[in-house]
Amino acid sequence: MAAVDVVIPVLNEERALPACLDTLRGFLSKELAEHRWRIVVADNGSTDGTLAVAEASAKEHPGEVAYVHLDERGRGRALRRAWGESTADVVSYMDVDLSTGLEAFPRLVSAVALEGYDVAIGSRLAQGARTTRSRKREAISRVYNTVIRLSMGTRFTDAQCGFKALSRRAAAVLIPVVENNHWFFDTELLVIAERRGFRIKEVPVEWREDPDTRVKLVPTVLEDLKGLARLRLRGIPAVEPPGGGPR
Repeated sequence: MAAVDVVIPVLNEERALPACLDTLRGFLSKELAEHRWRIVVADNGSTDGTLAVAEASAKEHPGEVAYVHLDERGRGRALRRAWGESTADVVSYMDVDLSTGLEAFPRLVSAVALEGYDVAIGSRLAQGARTTRSRKREAISRVYNTVIRLSMGTRFTDAQCGFKALSRRAAAVLIPVVENNHWFFDTELLVIAERRGFRIKEVPVEWREDPDTRVKLVPTVLEDLKGLARLRLRGIPAVEPPGGGPR
């Protein structure tokens, strides 16, 4: 049995958060019953009632729901805080819209908790994945991930699917050397992990585009390209992988 923290980074999601928590609690109770799980809402700079929703849920479901609050915004910043404070064996995260099918989540956890991988990621581009999204977003995603592989020499297929899990040891080593606190956080973490020998497992997922997504494509792409340029110019930080487990 492993302890698993499931982090939900949120920014002004008072409407979507209640349904997310109800759905996720029901799923984890059935499908992750062999592990000790906890949902952690990571509120990064919300100005609506998101924090109140998280507080109420944590009070109603102690041990199953917790929360952290940051005054500053940034998905990477929220994950840095929640994962950094976690004592769970496996730390993970998913998006509040649950656009990635939850049926793949136990496979992420098993990859880290039972199979010895350091990182497990959902992939919308791996063989067997099924996606429903606009042609524009599909094209941008494929081009971006191709740029990553060509510029950084990596092998993973989908850097930014909001569906990832890490061992606590891997998180403790990687988080301090990741500089970005926003959307590029995922990509930077994965590039460093793979280039430094961490074991990464990709799990094909079913993914549906949320028409109400808060992601702004152009600024996000520009931030990502700047991040890749920074890694190319400065090089990959020297870190030691946790060791053990299969590739």
